[in-house]
Amino acid sequence: MTFFHQAPAVYTGAVYLNVLDLNAMKDFYTGTIGFRVLSEMDHRIELTADGKTPLLVLESRVGLHPKRPNRSGLYHFAILLPSREDLGAAALHFIRQGVRMGASDHYVSEALYLNDPEGNGIEVYRDRPADDWNWNGGLVDMATVALDMDGVVRSAQEAGRTWNGLPSETVMGHVHLHVSDLEETERFYRDGLGFEVVASYPGTLFMSTACYHHHLGLNVWNGEGIQAQEKDSAGLKAYTLVFPDTEAIRKAVEQLCAIGAEVSEEEGQIVAADPSGIRLILQAIA
Repeated sequence: MTFFHQAPAVYTGAVYLNVLDLNAMKDFYTGTIGFRVLSEMDHRIELTADGKTPLLVLESRVGLHPKRPNRSGLYHFAILLPSREDLGAAALHFIRQGVRMGASDHYVSEALYLNDPEGNGIEVYRDRPADDWNWNGGLVDMATVALDMDGVVRSAQEAGRTWNGLPSETVMGHVHLHVSDLEETERFYRDGLGFEVVASYPGTLFMSTACYHHHLGLNVWNGEGIQAQEKDSAGLKAYTLVFPDTEAIRKAVEQLCAIGAEVSEEEGQIVAADPSGIRLILQAIA
């Protein structure tokens, strides 16, 4: 686990997806992405990399409909691998599986992009060493340029790294969301949850804690003022933010209430909704 995904940082944990075909999605996320099943019930499957921590939860129920376009919700969730060699092994695996994917170098990281069978975006990436990130006035230098795919693949081959599923050190690196209003959303995460803006581009903000390059990506690429995704829609149900302890959660709840955010307790979990109706679970480190 990286410094940026442990206390005292507040970081992304498990992502919850409503899915239409539970068995097909299980096959994809285990066979193609490389998760392992942590627990399985009739309508719910928890997936893990380390055999202990859920990183992705698939849920299915009667009455779900496919995602509608131009709604708030998930742009992608991002699976952070431990090393460049692991990313190279994943790239070779995806190529051999015939997976359609994109690839980018973001200066701070190298990334692969693909979609699951129901159109949910996935990023699989590795971070460059934090000492190599370029900071200027509290903002980190990021861009989207061509990935040196040959170099990434060669790193795995030279290390003799082969694909055996997601390494146990894999974490949920960040989530990137379609939102309806950047200014309102920034206020929610900044004033309510203590995140800071670390990069911005037209229509996009990146926010983090502990000077990570980003735990959250926020964009209005689906349009400003878009409607919230319906609760009976497939796609993102919720995602988790992990806090150092219950006191940190108590403080966050106070701050969220002070700015008028919606906060509730559901089945023993503290759940908030951002200005676009995206639900997040506030969880203390176990």
